[in-house]
Amino acid sequence: MFKLSFKNIHLYFIALTAALLLAAPGTPRAQAPQRTQLDKPIRLVIGFPAGGPIDTLARVLAPLLTEGLGQQVIVDNRAGANGIIAMDIVAKATPDGHTLFFGTTGNLAINPVMYAKLPFDLTRDFAPVSHLASNSSLIYAHPSVPAKNLSEFIAHASANPGKVMYASSGNGGIPHLGAEMLNMAAKIKTVHVPYKGTAPGFTALLGGEVQFAISAVVSGLQHIKAGRLKAIATTMKTRLALLPDVAAANETLPGYEVDNWHGLVAPAGTPIKVIARLQGEIARVIKLPTIQEKLAAQGVDPVGGTPQELAVFWKAEITKWARVVKNAGVRPE
Repeated sequence: MFKLSFKNIHLYFIALTAALLLAAPGTPRAQAPQRTQLDKPIRLVIGFPAGGPIDTLARVLAPLLTEGLGQQVIVDNRAGANGIIAMDIVAKATPDGHTLFFGTTGNLAINPVMYAKLPFDLTRDFAPVSHLASNSSLIYAHPSVPAKNLSEFIAHASANPGKVMYASSGNGGIPHLGAEMLNMAAKIKTVHVPYKGTAPGFTALLGGEVQFAISAVVSGLQHIKAGRLKAIATTMKTRLALLPDVAAANETLPGYEVDNWHGLVAPAGTPIKVIARLQGEIARVIKLPTIQEKLAAQGVDPVGGTPQELAVFWKAEITKWARVVKNAGVRPE
């Protein structure tokens, strides 16, 4: 249950930023780390099953990181509990850079404000490594919905309050809260229908059981091209080169943006030199022309930011989603 007051959230942010920046390269720490080299296989722990957008991204990057770091990088899928299981594994891992959490907005920015209790503490248990990429999402609609763009969709939903339903991959994730943010911004009332994952949600949307969904570009691009779904808008700040005729949602609703970003974090206490090595290699790999081309084809925007940049961005994202969680009255399942 959401129990944090905004006063407490503000104090939480101050502590989070201080803790994250303390762990960042270039910031002195009270104790010198004992281990400063990566000398065994590295696990990228993901809180989702194989085959999803973040898993796909991790598996594109892992071979190149393996080559650059000189150690095998293994993708370790630990699905369940909105990524909490996977994060807990990393929080309790030896802080030497060999066990990392590769997370999403939902894992890193939504869970902390949606759950009253977590088995770990962001301010104590994690150090930022890199804001790796942003995964563009689309507002998808079934062909039966009488709307070609977001303005027409809002008009349709306004005329049918409580009758337009949307699919999500589960309670509290970006597909759920992105739609709740849309409800708030457009002053409409649509109905949440959670499914156990992206695939069953899309099956329901394709079958007309629900009328729309918010999900990653890679999840439904083939259905748009085949005419089985419509792209009502992209949720990023600007239009996508991949779909230039699809307007950004903020062209109709200024300020509306849903960025399903991907961040890499390590256990707190991971040596500064190790974090710097990981971030540097990520920044190199993510800028390779072949990788940029491959990611662009999936609607993914590579970032490769520094630990300090991730800390600041992370704080802002928690602020944004705390407001949505509170106003929408969202609670864990």
